[in-house]
Amino acid sequence: MLTVHIAVAKAPKYAVRESGDSVEVVERPRGGLSLIMADGQRSGQSAKAISNMAVRKAMSLLSEGVRDGAVARAAHDYLRTQRRGQVSAELTIISIDLETRTLVISRNSQCPVLVCEAAGWRALDEPSESVGIRERIRPVIVELPLAAGQMAVAYTDGILHAGERHGRQLDPLATVQALCRESSCTAQRLADGLLAAALAADDGRPGDDVTVAVVHVVERPAGEELEIRRMTVSFPVPPI
Repeated sequence: MLTVHIAVAKAPKYAVRESGDSVEVVERPRGGLSLIMADGQRSGQSAKAISNMAVRKAMSLLSEGVRDGAVARAAHDYLRTQRRGQVSAELTIISIDLETRTLVISRNSQCPVLVCEAAGWRALDEPSESVGIRERIRPVIVELPLAAGQMAVAYTDGILHAGERHGRQLDPLATVQALCRESSCTAQRLADGLLAAALAADDGRPGDDVTVAVVHVVERPAGEELEIRRMTVSFPVPPI
């Protein structure tokens, strides 16, 4: 039996209170979960409004049983219609589809998704376009048979460009591989570790919103018979 762990770590652009990245998790009506991550154009509240628009549309359709590829296209059409093709968002959907027993990764983003399987780590980095502007766009979709040990790491461009203002370059794949060599590595530790590396590369003052999302498929511990679901959220409340 398998268990899926999902972890997210995010931080806003330096000196901007509201992150323009949005992340949500929704249950699929025929079994499974989908993680939706969007990075809105611009920063702060205006970017948040854009990313929220894309994520809400995707959540609504996924919860109704619409397939991931169609969901990404619909989110594009919706954002393009509502904002008249003037703004964009990078959209990534990672699904555990229990109907097909697959891990489905759908990208409309310049950022790769890092995937670990039995053969090791690789980057899903085929070129793809953001949603919201061009008339016809397609998501880049990879579907993998569900298996214990699988891991998918998605991130926004705050990770991709971390350190560039200081003449540094963060290697997300090398960072993730190093973190996974630690015996205590979990989905949350991996998300926190990659976020921490990006913040360090920017001297603690990120030049863009930074978000990391990790999906990890593991064997269920022996003796755990009940199908117990758990969710933990840590949300800082800013001062007035």
